[in-house]
This record gives sequence, structure tokens and C-alpha cells, in this order.
Amino acid sequence: MKFRKNAIPDRLRSKKTLWIGLVVLACALAVYIVYAHVLFPTLDRQARSPEEALRPVRFFHPDIRDDFSMLSLERAIEKNLDYLSRLDPDHVFRYGDQRVPCSRVLETQKAFLALIRGRPAPDVLARTLEEEYLFLRAAGRKGNRRVLFTGYYEPVYRGRLSPDDTYRHPLYRRPDDLLRIDLSPFGEAFRGKRITARIEGREVLPYYSRSEIEQEGALAGRDLELAWLMDPVDVAFLHIQGSGRIILPDGSALSLGYAASNGRPYRSIGRYLIEQALLTREEMSMQAIRRFLATHPDMRDEVLNHNPSYIFFSPKPNGPLGNINVQLTPGRSVALDDDLFPKGALCFVSAQKPVVENDRIVEWTDLKRFMINQDTGGAIRGAGRADIFWGRGPYAETAAGHMKHEGDLYVLLKK
Repeated sequence: MKFRKNAIPDRLRSKKTLWIGLVVLACALAVYIVYAHVLFPTLDRQARSPEEALRPVRFFHPDIRDDFSMLSLERAIEKNLDYLSRLDPDHVFRYGDQRVPCSRVLETQKAFLALIRGRPAPDVLARTLEEEYLFLRAAGRKGNRRVLFTGYYEPVYRGRLSPDDTYRHPLYRRPDDLLRIDLSPFGEAFRGKRITARIEGREVLPYYSRSEIEQEGALAGRDLELAWLMDPVDVAFLHIQGSGRIILPDGSALSLGYAASNGRPYRSIGRYLIEQALLTREEMSMQAIRRFLATHPDMRDEVLNHNPSYIFFSPKPNGPLGNINVQLTPGRSVALDDDLFPKGALCFVSAQKPVVENDRIVEWTDLKRFMINQDTGGAIRGAGRADIFWGRGPYAETAAGHMKHEGDLYVLLKK
């Protein structure tokens, strides 16, 4: 048998090819890691501006597909276009470091609506968006480039318009003495800052806390009651959700929505229960909190009053409404920090959703869908928090009560 002088055995050639492949892969991974670190540096503090909260994606995009009804997306965008059409075309939104006129946002969403009405195949939709739209990614939380997604819903409770021995826990309308004071005229250091207060004599004081209202009766006798519920825990959860539906004795429904807050900071009662070692982080959910309070009635006031924030309501016949005064669309409306993210923005979300059978979660699966930033909330602060509106009903309550999953959020804008 004859051998060529420089011949390489097949076994060695395969090994060489494998090593070359591994080196190329390692280099590509290193470039990706460096690129991702430069483009999406881990925040060493909470984002304080739109520039820090949203950063453009230049060379890679999410797995673009939608797992929900396109009709619901069409309805959400149509409602959003009503909001945008009410604004001055020159009204400026902050998309990261870009100052974008409302006219461009309108163009973005009208073009997107026309695109999805054609029901393009997923690969065609993805290619069109990559070619014609800019993607900006939420920067995430301090020390974590992911967004924490939670959920909220529209609770439904039985109630009365007048109190009795059973229905004796009120929901209040906004008091006349609750003042929202703009501090900007007091100097540059106060620009954009506001406080919620009341005036007593010649003093400006913080507005009453939850415990002052609920336990001390600070608002009693002022004819501010909109409705009465059976359970103070229902009242507290209605405050957390920000809207709800009250079923009256004649079968009619009273829809209530957010009108104002007392300006006190929101503090999570779930986190308090974890810190006190009363519930574990793994078992924490809205349903777990309810069970704990039902079996520990002596601790109810202590736990609920840990959150000094208090919400006032007003009737919303076409509710629930978000902070841009449009009706929320279940599974399509998302609440973000409106100091950092543009109101009414078209978003793409990649997270997790529950699969529910017989009111029990049997697994979590991928959630990938387009949403609209149409709301905000006291607990939704920073570039790493998002709250998905799930609607009302058993699935909505289960999803909202258990969702606390990390994911990614992108904002889209036409080039």
C-alpha cells in the first residue's frame, strides 16, 4: 500500500475538523457575550431615565411569533389608536434616547395593524418586522437583565350600595381634600416631582395611611362610600388590582376603576409574609395569601396595613380602563412604569404562562405575544417590572395570582 507524503488519516482529519469547529464556536460565543455585555450592561442601580430603561437591539431579535388570537390584538391596537389620535401629532414620546413624535407612533401602529390583518405566516411576519421596525429592549432590574412579569385581573365580588351587618367594608371615592401638588415651581431640584397631601390648618401633611382610614375611620361620615363588601381582604385585593366589578342584589354590576391613591408607597404584603417566615417564596401567590389570612384572622390587620398605600375608585361603565383611558384587553394590555416607557407603545413579550386544568396549574409554557403598554401601577416601578392584564374569570385569577416569571420585553417602532 502506498501513502502520499502529506496524507492525513481520516481519524486525525475528523479530530482537526472538530477542534476547528469548537474554536469557531467558542470565538462566536465570546463575541456574543462581549456584544451582549456592551449593548445590555447589567444595571448597577435602578434605571432612572428612558435612556437607561430602553436600549436598541441591532443585530439579533427575539423569536417572533404570537400565541394568542389575532382578533384580540387587532382590538387592542384599534383602542390604542383612539388614544394616540386624541393627542397632538407633535406630542413627544421617549423611546429610549429617541424623542419620537406621536405621528410616528401612529404610523407604526397603523402599519402593524395592516400587516397582521393580512395574517402573514410567522416567518413572513418576523422577516417584515426585522426589516422595517426598530426593536428596543427593556434593560431589566438592577443586577439582572431580565424583566420580572407578574399579572393582574378584574376581580368580581358581591356587594351592596348601602351597608348592613354583613356588607360593612367600604370602597371610597376620591376625597375632595386629597391634593396632588407639583413641586416643580419650588426649584430645579424639584423638577418633575409631586406629592400627595392634605392641608390641616397651616400644615401640609401626608394623606391618611391605610391603617388611619381602615382602623381609625379617618374618612368615615363624609359620604365617600361607593359600595360595601363583606371581606376586608376583598377590599385590599381590589386596591392591589386597581379595578373590579361589584355584583349587586338585583344582578346588575357596578364597575369600579382607579381614581387616585393616597400617595403612600406600595409595599408588598407577600414579601412581608416571606420576610416574617410565614410563607415561603416557592409557595407565594395571591391565593396563598388569602389562605393565610383566612386561617390567621388575628394577623389580618397587621399584614394588610404593612402596605400603607390606599386606592380610591370611581365608576367606570366601560371599564376596566388603563392609565391612558382606554379599555384594557385581556392578554394584550401590559402595565409598565410610565416614567420610563412610552405610553401606548407596541411591545413584544417573551415570558411564561400557566396551563390550567380544573382550576389547577398543571404546567408553565412559553408566552410569546404582542402587547400594548396601556396601564401602570404602584408596584410596577423600574425597567425590570411588567404586569400583564388577564381579564376576569377563573383563568385570569389563577394566572394573575401565580405569575412571577422572568422574561424579556421589547418595544417596536417603525424605521
